[in-house]
Amino acid sequence: MKIASWNVNSLKVRLPHVQQWLGEARPDILALQETKLTDDKFPADEIAAMGYRSVFSGQKTYNGVAILAREELTDVVTDIDGLDDPQRRILAATVGDIRVVNLYVVNGKALGDEKYTYKLHWLARVRDFLEAERARQEKLIVLGDFNICRDDRDVYDPVAWGEDIFCSPPERAALQALLDVGLHDSFRLFNEDAGLFSWWDYRQAGFRRNLGLRIDLILISDALKSLATSSIIDKAPRTWEQPSDHAPVALELKL
Repeated sequence: MKIASWNVNSLKVRLPHVQQWLGEARPDILALQETKLTDDKFPADEIAAMGYRSVFSGQKTYNGVAILAREELTDVVTDIDGLDDPQRRILAATVGDIRVVNLYVVNGKALGDEKYTYKLHWLARVRDFLEAERARQEKLIVLGDFNICRDDRDVYDPVAWGEDIFCSPPERAALQALLDVGLHDSFRLFNEDAGLFSWWDYRQAGFRRNLGLRIDLILISDALKSLATSSIIDKAPRTWEQPSDHAPVALELKL
């Protein structure tokens, strides 16, 4: 079974890329972030033509999340207790016996900014939600664009970034708190090296020069850790014409 996540930075623009990647990579589940579409504009028919069902929670111009799956998606959640947030950043659904939680974590903008404060508040509420989900569901996957680098290996220039946004100790502690509910960073089960990124800035030839960050993660519970066989970053779509600034990340499980 293959589960993937991809911040597409506008599904309207990137739909042909998503269709191409679905045809080539053939994931069983694909979580999307930054769809930037209201629900009435979501291309459910085009996705269905590829053999996928879909659930989605979107808004005009900003944010938006979706989950595509070959099997039925049930028990859908778009809002969580304790978080009054009109931004569409959270989507959970059950596929078979696996609970999937898709997150598009708040960017935070800059240290000291009100959006940074809200990012930490948002992550704390999500942590509570995931703790409850983990208590109910043995097979749990939490994936998406986390907008946090776990450690210095995930930053192209740790000295220059220092403790700036995405790398500040409070953000890293908040991400660790999500892991502490009983989750594992699937990529690090197979890849310990530095310099392996999932996002590159459009500016300054960021992709060609590998000036990137690893901020797209697939976290898995103990029950799935022993079933994981590979976890990769697929850089190929980042080379396509008019790409997203993110690459898909994918996990394979032997079920």
